[in-house]
Amino acid sequence: MSRALLVIDVQESFRQRPIWRAGSNPDVVGQVSRLVDAARDNGDLVVWVLHSEPDTGDVFDPVNGHVRLIAPLAAQTGEPVLTKTSRNAFTTTNLHQLLTTGGIRELVVCGIQTEQCCETTTRLAADLGFEVTFVTDATATFPIPHRDAPAGRSVEEIIADPRTLGTAEIVTRTEYALAGRFATIRTVDELTSPVGAAPVG
Repeated sequence: MSRALLVIDVQESFRQRPIWRAGSNPDVVGQVSRLVDAARDNGDLVVWVLHSEPDTGDVFDPVNGHVRLIAPLAAQTGEPVLTKTSRNAFTTTNLHQLLTTGGIRELVVCGIQTEQCCETTTRLAADLGFEVTFVTDATATFPIPHRDAPAGRSVEEIIADPRTLGTAEIVTRTEYALAGRFATIRTVDELTSPVGAAPVG
């Protein structure tokens, strides 16, 4: 086993936010599930990562019960489930040690959010020497309000603001930033085909 699938923050917390309905990828759970099935069939390690913000009182505070995988996603016996408190999946977990002691050299990254935890993890993984595949269509993100926009606006107001960065532009920017520098961009179809499911490299 030399490859691992990192499933980042595909958790109920996001579904509790009103902005969920404006997400870039309504089928992100289904797409991630396809990657998980292919990884298991191929004998790759599946690593689940959850984001936690203790003592905040919001949807990422574990006391509220939303820091859990979105059903029907579920870890199987032997699949690590890590909880992070930073944007990337390495800094506040033992992920690096887990991967290196397991002989993992290649990572496939998917999850939420495209340009935040997924992209940040990818950049750091590449700097650490891993060969990274970024599966954009198994990630999801949400419109980003302008930094000067007032807080507390509705989803409709955020989307209507011409200064809001839309999801298509976010995804395009992430792919431009990562491709050829930090990762190879692949699709779920490519990785779940009989050829694509074989280890890369």
